[in-house]
Parts: sequence; C-alpha cells; structure tokens
Amino acid sequence: MPTPERRYTITFGCPDRTGIIARISGFLAEHGGWIVEAAYHTDPDTGWFFTRQVVRADSLPFGTDELRERFGEVAKSLSAESNWRVGDSGERDRVVILVSKAGHCLYDLLGRVAAGELDVDVSAVIGNHASLGDITRAHGIPFHHVPFPAGDADGKAQAFAQVRKLVEEHGPHAVVLARFMQVLPADLCRDWAGRAINIHHSFLPSFVGARPYHQAHARGVKLVGATCHYVTADLDAGPIIEQDVIRVDHGDSVEDMVRKGRDIEKVTLAKGLRWHLESRVLVHGNRTVVF
Repeated sequence: MPTPERRYTITFGCPDRTGIIARISGFLAEHGGWIVEAAYHTDPDTGWFFTRQVVRADSLPFGTDELRERFGEVAKSLSAESNWRVGDSGERDRVVILVSKAGHCLYDLLGRVAAGELDVDVSAVIGNHASLGDITRAHGIPFHHVPFPAGDADGKAQAFAQVRKLVEEHGPHAVVLARFMQVLPADLCRDWAGRAINIHHSFLPSFVGARPYHQAHARGVKLVGATCHYVTADLDAGPIIEQDVIRVDHGDSVEDMVRKGRDIEKVTLAKGLRWHLESRVLVHGNRTVVF
C-alpha cells in the first residue's frame, strides 16, 4: 500500500465575528499552505464559530512545532484561548482500552486495528476482570488485570490509582472505556477530559446508569441504541460524539435486546473513536460539533 500523504489538521473554535476565515486562510496562504479539506460551522445559540482545516504538510516550510507556535498567535488574536489544536498525521496515535467482562467492543476494536482499518497503536488493555486477557495477548498487546474489591471504597481508590499509573505511562491520545463497568472518579474525569471515551448501551439521555436494556424492556420501547460520548463527572452525561439505534418489538426479551444492541454498540464506539482520532470532534460546553 502507498504511504498516505502527511497532513496537518487544524481544529479551531472562537467567538464568531467577521474575518475569521480570512485570517486563518490568509495565514496558511502566506506560508504556502495547501488546504485539502475545510469545514465550517457557526452556532447561532452560543455565538461560536468552529472550523476544521486539513493542510498538506509538504506545502509548509516548517514542521509541526513551529506551525503550532505560529498558529497559536493567530488563535490568540481571535480569542480562541485553548479551543484550538494542530494534529499531525505523522504522529501515530496511541490508545489505551479499559474493559470489564463483556468483550464484544474490545474484539471489534482489536479486529479493526489488526485489519488496518483503525491505524492506531493500542498500547495496553486494562481490565478489572482477567477474562479478556487471552484475546488481548493474542493480538500482541499487553493486558493488565487490576481487580476492584466490591464494597471497599479504599480498595477501589487504590485500584483507580493503579489504573491511572498504567494509563499515563503510555500518554494515550484516547482512553477508551469499552464496556468498562466502573464509574471513573472525578479527578480522572478531569485529567482525562476530552480523551476518555465511553460507550453507553442506550440512546442517551434515556436509561442512564446500570442495566439500561432492562430499563428499556420494562418501558416497552421500540428502539434501543448506543451512545459514544466523552466521560465527565456527571454519569453518562458527557458531550455526545455519535449515536445509533436498532428496532425492537414487543416479542423481544431482554436477552434479545442485549444481543441486538451489541451490534450497535460496536459500530458506534468505532465511529466515535475514529472521529476523535481524526480531530473531527470539537467540544463546546456539553455539546459537540462533528465535522
């Protein structure tokens, strides 16, 4: 396969005003930047402007660090503050995956990585149960078992401290909760903000928390779904990246809903992770713009 052309991706959000596009495109044109993708959105409710620009790396006379330094001045002049990022396709993304017992999302992600569909390094898989260790190691990926003692708050805090240490050793671009059935403490939610991605097995905001398929069955819904979202300290209420649904009916048992829902969960998580790694997701408050 031919080597993909190296590209820089600039994502940017700031208060809307005239001249923003001219300022950004003028900066790139001044240095010979060749724009190959451009997307824009203005949110009339918040008065914010968002853009994603993809530029050929070989068209600019400087590298990533200098681009970030120079573009930082542009961002500052437009009051973007910290709401901008320069990504480099030449910098390989790293992912750490957290799991419990359910393996369908992990199997799917590992299969996509093995097939080259997700071009990332899965640096490690961490599980609070040991059952998914063999499949992880079969893919040549380290697996770490960190047990969480039931009903022991101090023991759980120590377990999360160990998880933090293992994750941060790899400096991942994304921490994926692939049906990890533990609630992240507030300090991890804060420190991994914009990187921790969860798949919740319902179409949020419906059926938050545990056993959502049981809740859906009791309610008699005709659609069940899955939601990929960023993790915040508010349970299952972080900014939504992607959602999808599948139809069910009165004859479906809870087990039928679980089986059908797993297919939606896998695809929704894979899409959300891909869009995050491609810098397609811009977060503003508790909402997202997905280019």
